[in-house]
Amino acid sequence: MSSDRLMRIHSPEFQAMAERVLRVTELTSRLNVLPFEDEAGKAKLFAQILGRPLPKRVTIYPPFYTDHGLRLDLTERVFVNQNCTFLDYAGIRLGAGVMVGPKATFITVGHPVDPEERRGWLSGGPIDVAENVWIGAGATILPGVSIGRDAVVAAGAVVAEDVPPASLVTGGKATVYRQW
Repeated sequence: MSSDRLMRIHSPEFQAMAERVLRVTELTSRLNVLPFEDEAGKAKLFAQILGRPLPKRVTIYPPFYTDHGLRLDLTERVFVNQNCTFLDYAGIRLGAGVMVGPKATFITVGHPVDPEERRGWLSGGPIDVAENVWIGAGATILPGVSIGRDAVVAAGAVVAEDVPPASLVTGGKATVYRQW
């Protein structure tokens, strides 16, 4: 799903996604109750969640949440701290050396703003995080965002637009954008 594409809820594509979400929710619930030192158990569950083994030199501290898993691309030396969420149906890529603080959230799908379309459609876009980026604790990355190399997303920031390379972005204050 790309940012200019909508998916009709209750379509065959949506049904397949919903079935995958149920399966991955079951797998992540099992992952998140394993003893921390059970490396073999975690590796087996991550392979089922991602559809492939977790890349070497990738560290993920549970609890860990994803809704799809198959579209989460983790490259080398990625570090994901505790309690992070990756809603990856439209695709999430974390480049080499990315560090993700606790409770960060990556969301690739949402609903249209128009109230008439909201319950019938999903919209979204992939998230691309370039190399050596630091995502602070509690940050939220929204659909369709690209974050440039060496950038820092401050703790609690809500990122709704692309982030240039080698920059610091902050802020999470909600403001009225428009009314209808």
